[in-house]
Amino acid sequence: MGWLIHQVRLFFIALQFFTRIPIPAWVGFEAPWLQHASRYFPLVGLLVGVIVALVYGAAAWLWPAPVAVLLSTAAGLYLTGAFHEDGLADMCDGFGGGQTRERVMEIMKDSRIGSYGAVALVITMGLKCTTLALLAPAQAIGALLLAHPLSRLAAVSLIRSASYARDAGKAKPMAQEMQAGEFVIAAACTMLPALALGAFHIISWPAIGAALGACALAAWRLRALFVRRIGGYTGDCLGAVQQLAEVAVYLCVLAGAGQRALL
Repeated sequence: MGWLIHQVRLFFIALQFFTRIPIPAWVGFEAPWLQHASRYFPLVGLLVGVIVALVYGAAAWLWPAPVAVLLSTAAGLYLTGAFHEDGLADMCDGFGGGQTRERVMEIMKDSRIGSYGAVALVITMGLKCTTLALLAPAQAIGALLLAHPLSRLAAVSLIRSASYARDAGKAKPMAQEMQAGEFVIAAACTMLPALALGAFHIISWPAIGAALGACALAAWRLRALFVRRIGGYTGDCLGAVQQLAEVAVYLCVLAGAGQRALL
């Protein structure tokens, strides 16, 4: 029972770190808990996916799909405080405008958004909204439930396989070395909803498999870039991986739905 209560506490710590959702007062806080809370990052993503899917479903009863998608996207941005989108913008500004490691890190710390970050946000948000709007409602809901935990698992894989590149930073307490068992928990929180979506024929198995492969490829390629340029990753890098992996999932689900410009 003590172990289970501790796991619940770790989940709430992750929920508090990655979203605006308030947590119960009894949870408390101890600094070492942050180090182990990242195992529940995908479960937090699943909760976010459930909420935005509910918003999409409710809105779809009243308005066309594009409106429902925009409202669900706005709900997701509010829930997370645009935490991951901000990381994507900072990463693109840093890696696009910096030529040395020191300059890249300096730019990423700057709260202002530059041209690289702005372009990345426009393209990423455009792809998210367009792909979801082109899916049938059931598939769009399934894509949200698949993409949010799976993209966060892609980000967690960096914590497992690379080193934090800063001496200090907001994400550093959660970016300590991740044990194999902790990554297994993160993977289980992702695979269970993916299996359910396939079993109930909401998303096809080939599309789920393609989404898994695309997320793994995105995480691997971005990890290689981060390690080569700055010797590891930062919190902004984690946000970038999450965002790009989320887009990759939506693209795979849309491709599996058979909607093509050329037949």
